[in-house]
Amino acid sequence: MIDLHCHMLPGIDDGARTLDDSLAMAELAVAEGITHILVTPHHKNGSYENVKNLVEKKTAELQEEFDKRGFALKLFPGQEVRINGELLADVENDDILFADLDNQYLLIEFPTLSIPHYAESLFFQLQQRGITPVIVHPERNQAVIADPNVLLPFIERGALAQLTASSYVGIFGKEIAELSSRLIEANLVHIIASDAHNTRGRSFHMREAFDKLDGEFGIGKMLDFQQNAKDMINGDVVQTEAPMAVLNRKKKFGFFKKRK
Repeated sequence: MIDLHCHMLPGIDDGARTLDDSLAMAELAVAEGITHILVTPHHKNGSYENVKNLVEKKTAELQEEFDKRGFALKLFPGQEVRINGELLADVENDDILFADLDNQYLLIEFPTLSIPHYAESLFFQLQQRGITPVIVHPERNQAVIADPNVLLPFIERGALAQLTASSYVGIFGKEIAELSSRLIEANLVHIIASDAHNTRGRSFHMREAFDKLDGEFGIGKMLDFQQNAKDMINGDVVQTEAPMAVLNRKKKFGFFKKRK
């Protein structure tokens, strides 16, 4: 399996704190069948700034430690970039790490509570430069939780989205798990990644998520999601199905409520 979102680098954000933490995460990742990880520390989210050369250096150092210990795990340097007004300039200045070496797929995080008003314009400008924005964990954004269809125009215009394994299997609660399923059903998310921060409350859950995806939507959907991750990290075209509006499943009538 390929994991395209993971906070495994020690001591640079709210993920692994120490090398021992990183090693423990590596053991768990290998046990789950993960073979390749894009390490994605937070960048410009208001708390952390992890610049390109630092992430590349830290990734090489951690890979060396893994190789010494015989972990069959290949790391790639990346960033989880918070959407911001300097993003285009940072891209032009080669200060941003992409999911692939061809600089086509860019992991972008929205603020937790909202989607900035300039997001559609910024995405358009990125796409004009041949860059595909990949919206990370939209299922945990409050605007998407309130109305999942705010995601639809972004996907219709060519953006992609990454679902978090923990969200899908219920670690963040039943509501987020149900929303995750609805986003998959509507073709509004395209890959599953761990967003792992540690081995406890924010772990990988990748195998469990793919097992659930197979059971809920069939092996074809599971294989498509796995292929999408492979295509993304290779810089190949990610094949997607037409996005749809998420249906409102709330009951409109109360005629059959149980009488007391």
